[in-house]
Amino acid sequence: MNRLSLAQITWSLAVLLVATGGALAMGAAIHHIVLPILAGVVILAIAANADMPATEPTIMLEESVDIADDPALTAMMEGIDDPLMLIEKGRIVRANRAALRLLGAHVLNEDARIAIRHPAAAERLSSTAPMAEPVSIELVGLGTREQRWQMRIAPVGEVGAMRRMVHLSDRSGAYAAEKMRVDFVANASHELRTPLAGILGFIETLTDPELGRDEETRLRFLKIMDGEARRMQRLVDDLMSLSRIEAEKYRAPDSVIDLSELVAEVVSVFRSSHGDRGRDVVMEIAPSLPPVQGDRAQLSQLLHNLIGNSAKYGRPGSPIQVRVEDGPGGMTRLMVADEGEGIGPDHLPRLTERFYRVDSGRSRAMGGTGLGLAIVKHIVERHRGRLDITSMLGKGTTITVLLPRASAAASTEKADA
Repeated sequence: MNRLSLAQITWSLAVLLVATGGALAMGAAIHHIVLPILAGVVILAIAANADMPATEPTIMLEESVDIADDPALTAMMEGIDDPLMLIEKGRIVRANRAALRLLGAHVLNEDARIAIRHPAAAERLSSTAPMAEPVSIELVGLGTREQRWQMRIAPVGEVGAMRRMVHLSDRSGAYAAEKMRVDFVANASHELRTPLAGILGFIETLTDPELGRDEETRLRFLKIMDGEARRMQRLVDDLMSLSRIEAEKYRAPDSVIDLSELVAEVVSVFRSSHGDRGRDVVMEIAPSLPPVQGDRAQLSQLLHNLIGNSAKYGRPGSPIQVRVEDGPGGMTRLMVADEGEGIGPDHLPRLTERFYRVDSGRSRAMGGTGLGLAIVKHIVERHRGRLDITSMLGKGTTITVLLPRASAAASTEKADA
């Protein structure tokens, strides 16, 4: 008969929890599956070893007992949301529903190296060497080509046993977030470094005694330096705005905003501050629109960004249409449209990415930071609204924002105030 220590059998079951890396569906799974099983095993082990020395508590298992067919093990594995498999002598002898959905029902009793085709995984899965500690391996392309997985292999039973518990944790979201963070830092660094290099270069030039006495050259260089410094300031301001909006993304705004009044105010400011292009703005507001629930400063920023983009990229002299009207599903629709070159369909899905530009040179020449539409997207998301961008090459671009209306109670409170 096989002899397993109490510590070993308890750890063998506990590894199903530890190896998951916190992926166990806690709640009912712990109270109704894990705790009763674990408690039962401990009681069984103590009872079976009552007459044995305290220094080496063990339980006796009959040779005919097959852990792969144990219903308690099955219940425990099914209580875990992530793919989980029991491998014995290189073959998958047990897999929970999550594993079968990922790899297919055919993997049962199949060589684990065929089910999980990965060089590093194959070496570990087929190894017969004793395994004392769990190991982790990063996998790419399992399921879909873009998915990233962390595979954790832990020994089950005695040191040197041929059984392995394999847990797969989907790390695609964390990988995407980390890639986004790295890209963001790289892009922000590049956007700041470019004007900074120009400013430093002009300062070095102006320190030259000969050029420093040339008034015309000095004034021209100072004007360029001023433009680059203001470009850096706009970028820093946008970065700070984006950071604040993201920090508040899970807290829906609770103010009652008269969107018609706010649009009229922003359009008026734009007309007075943007010369001829400002006078191209055409406003159309439906009467008696109910207020929306929002953050006034952020909605003002959204309007400035959308109208500003239309002014930059629409044809000079062409109208910039700003319209506010009833929308579907108890929402208010805001539309800003321009007549310009338009945007190709390949670019549309990426327009709200940070620092993404259809034409980098033109955008920078016009003072764009590459963050305007990213800010718009995050403002709309915080307001629990919807954003849609449509464009036709040679015709122009229309951006539509749907914003939830304020509740009747909130509107009444504002009116009473």
